[in-house]
Amino acid sequence: MILEAARGLFGSQGYNGTTTDQIAAAAGISQPYVVRMFGSKEALFLEVFRDTLDILLDAWRETLAHLGPDDTPAHVIGEQFVDLAAERGLHTLLLQGFVSGAEPAIGAAARAGFLEIYRFLRDEAGIADDQVQGFLGSGMIFAIMLAIDMPSRFDEDPDAADLLRATFGAKCGQVLDLVRGQRAGAGGAGAAGAAGAARA
Repeated sequence: MILEAARGLFGSQGYNGTTTDQIAAAAGISQPYVVRMFGSKEALFLEVFRDTLDILLDAWRETLAHLGPDDTPAHVIGEQFVDLAAERGLHTLLLQGFVSGAEPAIGAAARAGFLEIYRFLRDEAGIADDQVQGFLGSGMIFAIMLAIDMPSRFDEDPDAADLLRATFGAKCGQVLDLVRGQRAGAGGAGAAGAAGAARA
């Protein structure tokens, strides 16, 4: 529960924009308990980053284990990467880690994590180096579209709609539904948290 709450908040607000008080409130526990469990916000972020990377790589390995005769690894795990939008905060949490290189411990973890993804794509998925660049670039675009909440502009801006269709392809509708559902759920959780704070 703590890791899921932290993943959502770190993913949407960034490392510096998130407090352990906010994470505790989202997880329905006390802030001292969060500190007792992890020691510091940095240690919690690193734990969530590692957990998120493991979720991604485990999903990709599971997908590769069930490749059909006509499936190509790059296409199938690319589809899986989009499907993981169902895991709230996964893409944006990884992105927050990758752009936090100025924080020494987080930067080190991000570099190691990005190389781990590269080695998986090259060694386990068998994707050639000249294709890995395009795969990683597409993945970063996916994460950026979610991080800046471009789906919220889909119904109001035709260019945003075109960009989202170009980014997510046939899965655009699926991603929009997932994001809208997560937004509605976050709103309900926020209201519940505010009510609890008011009672306290």
